[in-house]
Amino acid sequence: MTVSRRRFLGTVASGSLALAAPGSASALTQDSRDVFTHGVASGDPLDDRVILWTRVSGGRGDVEVNWWLASDAGMQSVVARGSIVTNADRDFSVKADPPGLRPGTTYYYQFAAMGASSPIGRTKTLPVGDIDRVRLAVVSCSNLPFGYFNVYRCIAERPDLDAVLHLGDYLYEYRNGEYGDGTALGRAPLPDKEVVTLEDYRIRHAQYKMDIDSQAMLQQHPLIAVWDDHESSNNSWMDGAENHDPDESEGSWAERMAASVRVYYEWMPIRENRSARQLQIYRSFRYGNLVDLVMLDTRLTGRDEQVDREDDAAVNDPERSLLGASQEAWLFAELEESVGDGTRWRVLGQQVFFGAQAPSDAIRNSDVWDGYQAGRNRIFDFLETNSVDNVVVLTGDIHSSWALDVPRDPWNGYDPATGRGSLAVEYVTPAISSPSQFTDTPEEADAAHEARLAASPHLKFVDQVHRGYFILDITPERAQADWFFVETIAERSNRERFVRGFYSRDGDNHLTEASRPVAARSGPPELAPWA
Repeated sequence: MTVSRRRFLGTVASGSLALAAPGSASALTQDSRDVFTHGVASGDPLDDRVILWTRVSGGRGDVEVNWWLASDAGMQSVVARGSIVTNADRDFSVKADPPGLRPGTTYYYQFAAMGASSPIGRTKTLPVGDIDRVRLAVVSCSNLPFGYFNVYRCIAERPDLDAVLHLGDYLYEYRNGEYGDGTALGRAPLPDKEVVTLEDYRIRHAQYKMDIDSQAMLQQHPLIAVWDDHESSNNSWMDGAENHDPDESEGSWAERMAASVRVYYEWMPIRENRSARQLQIYRSFRYGNLVDLVMLDTRLTGRDEQVDREDDAAVNDPERSLLGASQEAWLFAELEESVGDGTRWRVLGQQVFFGAQAPSDAIRNSDVWDGYQAGRNRIFDFLETNSVDNVVVLTGDIHSSWALDVPRDPWNGYDPATGRGSLAVEYVTPAISSPSQFTDTPEEADAAHEARLAASPHLKFVDQVHRGYFILDITPERAQADWFFVETIAERSNRERFVRGFYSRDGDNHLTEASRPVAARSGPPELAPWA
């Protein structure tokens, strides 16, 4: 049977391949930067396959791209290979999805096209069965003009990670100077305008993919990503966005959103579900019997428009939703299946602050779950009714670090000492480069943090100054988040420091402060040769 070259051409489960991998002695010699300008990436790992991504520069018409997958960093023990044809319709992006891989295994991969070979990438499949540890880096909010992506560099140099979770705001839509001015650092966003059209989004994604620290992280670790609002436009929802004005030459929201979604799938190492709408980005990943990672979309799939912060009736309206009915039903089915299968931990990767940020009579941020309280209460009801525990909520979006218990009402029926009344825990990752509330006035931060902690009994840690990330380390006994802050984003640096760590014990749904970060794994597989 003849198979179209526009589709994945199959794999060969043997090291004896007719076409040698570029990383071998017969490697192609043309400078890979001319063709593989945007590096390589992998993502959406399953236990038997993983997405391999690259993009070909300078191509015209149909371009054939070969790829190889090997068990060694030198690309000598090739276990699979294939060929794909790309063209301008996909902006010359390339995705392979080789099946038949071994679970819990580190692989190395490489592409070749137009007489050039790509850098060698490194990836890992999901494990199966009894698992004693999962280790993930969690990031969000990478804004090019505000500074360097040193967080990515620090993560790239960690060889013991299973994957990197990006919770959204992978890029920002603004023109230079509107939210960050990158002129002095040579990081002014392209095109020099707010991105609105298909071509605009392609140019912006291409620029972000050219960042060398981003390339380093994507080269070394598989990515599990989901969009937030800025991949389309600020404070987006199903039918519009705060930063979209159809009367100001920005056209229809439906066209703009469709363009942003199409380009996201072109430029990110994410598996495309052709049997469903592209908007259905929510999906799950199982790390053996230890962790079910459930990735949610709190932006485009089902979100109703944000309401006035003082509108209690709208905030509590059961007809309003953040997830949408289909995604909410899917979430409950995923949680029920996870408990039924005996998985120890349930991790929700999502975008906006989940727990209560302020008492009910205070001013709310209506863009987060506080603005959709009926929807949040339905989740609380499901957790209580079905005795679902060991839920860890991961959050990005707000450019700051938080650790908190998640009771239904922190000011009524919750014991901060024992955690009684808490239904989950939440870890919020800081920004990679976007500013926080006190980034420019750190001298004001301590008093503000103390006031927040005093007013919020469920809150254990907050920092609204620094950029960084956290490592989520999960064992059968506990799920611990360790925050690391980078020293600077004003220049390139791989200097970071451990700040705080918190963990939830099995069955507790309650945070305890850790005395030290969890030690890295010993003897992890080697990193790929640096590009």
